[in-house]
Amino acid sequence: MNGLLYYLLIAAVYFCIYCIYCWGINLQFGVAGILNFTFITFVAVGAYFAGVTALGAPDGGLSGQYILGWHLPFPIPPVLGGIAAAILAVLVGIVGLRRLRSDYLAIVTVSVGQIAWFIAGNNVHLFNGWDGISQVPQPWNSVFHLSFTNYGWVFLVICIVLAIIGYIVSQALYRSPYGRVLRAIRDDEDVAAALGKNVFAYKMSAFIIGSVFAGIGGALTVEFVGAFNPSGWTTPETFIIWAAMLIGGQGNNKGMILGAFVVPVVFNEITRFLPNIPGHPQLIDSFRGMAIGLLLILAVRFRPSGLLPERKTLFSLVPTVKGSEGDDRHVLQG
Repeated sequence: MNGLLYYLLIAAVYFCIYCIYCWGINLQFGVAGILNFTFITFVAVGAYFAGVTALGAPDGGLSGQYILGWHLPFPIPPVLGGIAAAILAVLVGIVGLRRLRSDYLAIVTVSVGQIAWFIAGNNVHLFNGWDGISQVPQPWNSVFHLSFTNYGWVFLVICIVLAIIGYIVSQALYRSPYGRVLRAIRDDEDVAAALGKNVFAYKMSAFIIGSVFAGIGGALTVEFVGAFNPSGWTTPETFIIWAAMLIGGQGNNKGMILGAFVVPVVFNEITRFLPNIPGHPQLIDSFRGMAIGLLLILAVRFRPSGLLPERKTLFSLVPTVKGSEGDDRHVLQG
């Protein structure tokens, strides 16, 4: 029973982290229409910078070689991780958001992800190369002096608090005039520009804020696991986050909660309980990706707007008033 409880604890932590991821990518694509196919790269940047600013100076041991080597208390490392992801978003946005259409922007983000992956892996002095960073201290554990299992409950509370803050911020942005402009740009940016909106500035801000979510989620990941390396941010990880967003319901922050539960928790974890097939030890891992892919295909086919679609305001034209010249006038109702 203790083993099952501990497993549920880990699943709950990752559920909160994936909610943060989904709110970030939902702001970028679901609300602003920005195709970011390397979202996991911004997660990795947040994880790396949060890790090296919490580790302290490298000692040549298992932690390896890395830049900075600060030993800053929580919550400063996650904040710095979010800032680092935001800086990368600015650099990518300057190149990709001003002149390129969304499909070309997607190619740019993929290219940036590949470049960052090779740089991080081949430069040992940056983040310890392919081995990555390890022994990242957990927040406040030196204060509580708890075992890893018992400390997990403390970390779960931290993740729940940050997830609640993330949801409140996401909802506030969505319901604000800023969010309405982003949705207008998503639907037709030429019309939004004709109405005097600075399309580039709005898209850049959404790209940056969504990347901050990614960086903070990555920081929580590295501080919970205690390690991070290039094998943790490959194409399948971005695919899982995108699948969660699309299946949950793009443009709907509550849908992101459902998507984060259905894809990363249920479909990605429940397959771990399937028995291994003799002679095919990797078949279950392959089946996990196939199951998520099939779920995404079915969702796109039968529920293209997701399980919890974005709520649209419907307007109807109803003749109600006679004008001074006798013509029928209409009012918008919705």
